[in-house]
Amino acid sequence: MTSREHWRSSRGFVLAAAGSAVGLGNLWGFAYRASQGGGSAFLFLYVLIVLLVCLPVLVAEMVLGRSTGKSPISAPVQVAGRQWQPMGWLFVVAACGILAFYAVLMGWTAHTLLHALFYGLPGDMEAAKAFFGSVSSGKSVLLGQLLSLALTAIVVSAGIRGGIERLTGWAVPLLFVLLLSLACWASTLSGAWEGYRTFLLRWDINQLMNPTTIRNAFTQAFFSIGTGIGCILAYSAYLDRRNRLPGEAFAVVSMDTAVGLLAGMVTFPIVMSFGLKDVVTSSTVGTLFISLPTGLATLGLTGRFVAVLFFALAYIAAITSSISLLEVPVASMIDRFGWSRNKAVWASTSMIFLAGLPAALDLEVLGRMDAVFGGLLLIFGGLLLSVLLGWVVPNRFDEDLQGCETSEAIRNGLKFMLRWISPPVVAFGLIVSLVDLIQKWSAAT
Repeated sequence: MTSREHWRSSRGFVLAAAGSAVGLGNLWGFAYRASQGGGSAFLFLYVLIVLLVCLPVLVAEMVLGRSTGKSPISAPVQVAGRQWQPMGWLFVVAACGILAFYAVLMGWTAHTLLHALFYGLPGDMEAAKAFFGSVSSGKSVLLGQLLSLALTAIVVSAGIRGGIERLTGWAVPLLFVLLLSLACWASTLSGAWEGYRTFLLRWDINQLMNPTTIRNAFTQAFFSIGTGIGCILAYSAYLDRRNRLPGEAFAVVSMDTAVGLLAGMVTFPIVMSFGLKDVVTSSTVGTLFISLPTGLATLGLTGRFVAVLFFALAYIAAITSSISLLEVPVASMIDRFGWSRNKAVWASTSMIFLAGLPAALDLEVLGRMDAVFGGLLLIFGGLLLSVLLGWVVPNRFDEDLQGCETSEAIRNGLKFMLRWISPPVVAFGLIVSLVDLIQKWSAAT
């Protein structure tokens, strides 16, 4: 790993890390989870978890990557011995599992984008549901999944500077410009304020104790930021000593949270303006692939133009996340087996395509993969990171941050949160999420 390239600049790393964090989890997951009865309570828990738990864990993941210069599968072993090898495998399994179903969603997004661009939007709810049925089944699903993975592989095979940094250098700023423009447009709709009030500003203190709201907040925080699966660890292995990690971690979580809020400010006015609330709250895919196209169709050419922009935005966000997910097994194969980058990329891509076939063929399987890989394993990975850097090898955390001239007050504050706040809070979130999922799956059967 030490012979590999480094990021061109701190800005390049921050944009790549932000691109890793910003994905369909913000545009697709935030709106759905906020609509599940949580409202402001969900938003409050989400922000609290991001600042008190995810931020110090994200810094710890960056420290682990930079201080070792190793891949996600090897870094835990280097700092704490062979007994921590399962943590490295957890990172690889979680990243591959997420990308396996994520590529299916990317295929749906690309299909919807092309259909809006060349054929238009479904005229009513029944047409939208029929269209989604065609998007989520048949040969087009496998084709979309395969092409999305191939595009991801091409970027990652070009390397850190030539592929990942080059893509995120323009894609992430463009993503923000498009999203801000759409949010400004959505604010002019007749149902804008009602949408904000219903989904974002409605306060119900009882929701703070609702297991589903708690699980949604933990899942959204860990999934959208991406800590706990090794993506940021893999990226951080290419850092040098000049990068000030706490500031860069704060920039990443700030951009990620901003995208989630902006996505809500786009989605919720459309939902309320066109009477699509029931579809959003009843389906994880309802918001993105049924409600939005249906609502926008009533605006004629303007709605079609907005739909093209939105789904282009969604696909850009998806690709900046998918490349970070693929980098985890790629870096691990290079590190463990001494493979070339191209060989590792295409071997990983082939394996992930096969692992994603069940999700491509069955919506229920996709939902369960999302809950396990995109929820439980991320949270568990975050717990292990906080224990490893907070308790097992705390000196490495201190020494690495001292080396980039981080103030003692910031180091002590982060270390306190990493040791005393993150582990019990994450463990609580993991237990609640596991129990809530088991109860839901038992009730469904």
